[in-house]
Amino acid sequence: MLKIAVITDAHANLPALEAALDAIHAEGCDLLFHTGDAIAIGPYPDECLDLLLDTPNIHFVAGNHESYFVDGLPEPQPEWLSDGEIEHQHWTHARLGEQRRAMVAEWPYILEREFEGVRTDFVHYGLAPSGRDFVSVVRQATATDMDRMFASHDADLIFYGHNHFRSDLQGKARYVDPGSLGCYDKAVARYCIAEFQQGRYTVEHRAVPYDDAALFRTFEQRDVPEREFIYRVFFGGRFHS
Repeated sequence: MLKIAVITDAHANLPALEAALDAIHAEGCDLLFHTGDAIAIGPYPDECLDLLLDTPNIHFVAGNHESYFVDGLPEPQPEWLSDGEIEHQHWTHARLGEQRRAMVAEWPYILEREFEGVRTDFVHYGLAPSGRDFVSVVRQATATDMDRMFASHDADLIFYGHNHFRSDLQGKARYVDPGSLGCYDKAVARYCIAEFQQGRYTVEHRAVPYDDAALFRTFEQRDVPEREFIYRVFFGGRFHS
């Protein structure tokens, strides 16, 4: 039997990441996968990335925020990317520095694995033809939407993230989004545990609480750009300056 844990969209939320990693360690998992967007939004981009990089038996795929870090922000500036968001990205990238950029540049955009005969893919979201960009988010996606998005994948099970909502759909494959670990309207860190044995598998969704007092305090102490927008959109409005 093989047991893996899957997390996604840690988004520089160190207290949530620490809580999830402690719980995953207690599970006794063989491997850990993070399906993109470890950085940005939260106030701890360097601390989170360092913790993840130091975690044994972990594997990464790149998300759109890693792409912004490695390849640069889209130019010319698209309508959907505000001046405040650009300032936030520059703040994040400055904290991370060039050495970490080189490490993140090695992350692939898709991982294809086979566990006990189960073909399993890890990707941040549906890839655009470039292979380094992502298709637009499908809200309230159905299994048919996922079949279309991941039509090029030859897999039984696909783990992804990006839209921050937990989802688990069965179509031509099973499509599992654990839900963003770092961005949620409750102080809980979400993740998945999957077990594989002789061609069969199970997936269980988990969540562990964390104390978010230090998270809010660090947002304010570090004067994180665009934090009022972040509080409202990514944390359910539970923080206020």
